Amino acid sequence: MNLPFEPPVSPMLAKAVQRIPSQPGWVYEPKWDGFRCIAYYDGEKVYLQSRDLKPLGRYFPEVESGLAVALPGPAVLDGELVIMGPHGLDFDGLLMRIHPAESRIRMLAAETPASFVTFDLLAVGDRDLCEAPFSERRAELETYAGQVAPPAFLSPSTDDEAVAHDWFERFEGAGLDGVIARPAEAPYRPGDRAMGKIKHHRSADCVVGGFRWLKDHEGEAVGSLLLGLHDRKGVLHHVGHTSSFKAAEKRELATMLADYVTDEDTGFGSGRTPGAPNRWNQKRDTSWVRVRPELVCEVTYDQLQLNRFRNPAAFQRWRPDKPPEECVFAQLQVQPPMELMEIFGVRR
Repeated sequence: MNLPFEPPVSPMLAKAVQRIPSQPGWVYEPKWDGFRCIAYYDGEKVYLQSRDLKPLGRYFPEVESGLAVALPGPAVLDGELVIMGPHGLDFDGLLMRIHPAESRIRMLAAETPASFVTFDLLAVGDRDLCEAPFSERRAELETYAGQVAPPAFLSPSTDDEAVAHDWFERFEGAGLDGVIARPAEAPYRPGDRAMGKIKHHRSADCVVGGFRWLKDHEGEAVGSLLLGLHDRKGVLHHVGHTSSFKAAEKRELATMLADYVTDEDTGFGSGRTPGAPNRWNQKRDTSWVRVRPELVCEVTYDQLQLNRFRNPAAFQRWRPDKPPEECVFAQLQVQPPMELMEIFGVRR
């Protein structure tokens, strides 16, 4: 491609921090919940690159063709591929795109088209901007992408900490999962965790319905606890897992849980199950050990996706004082949906 540099480029990453930085010199933006993507456009064709340096265009043909029309000129843009559903960002819709059948991808591209939200500019025309401070790159990005049309969108950005806190609370209803903080004067550092990410963290009391052995340590150490919550009818659904234990704790868990192991049908997995092999994990061992649903633990989680924990939950403590039947979905905090277009200041 006729650009200052060729793909792939490792995207600059973020590390988790506890709170939004308040010192001067930070720039804030919403944390988009999608597939990280670097888009290369040489004025004729578009190439989409994933976080792990692989081509993405096969799975998002509508974005490739759309950006070739929407972008005003040659550039390399860092951003996120998202699907904007009626109730916010639809991450499950993105996962469905990673499919071997081109016919299915084309059908989904027509039914639930994806968009590209850009938040950084690595090159424009024949100029490499990676060594420029982010404040300059952002100014150039606003000039370049200020008037782009769908499927391209320009992510909001601010240096006002109060606005960042407002975004952190208000944008969650649209499916965004936090705020990114960038040093205003930092160059683009491929592959480095040079930004901060502040995500939502909440707690829930869950029933332990089973566990998985630590790989290569069956019978000796537990790899993860399988967590469940009851629905209104009393059905115990699998909602996620936690594996945040030290090596010694995993061995202690094997001894502790031995008294609870059962072959009887406890009802765990009669609703949403703890998983089975599918096209995403055909080679992964998904076997698990059933236990009597009597143990309750408190965990923290960052995001819900279809009433399950999107990422592994973090174990906090055991709750021997909490009856298992009181571990219900109603305790989970769910933000009301908001209009995604409000984020971009656009009316439908």
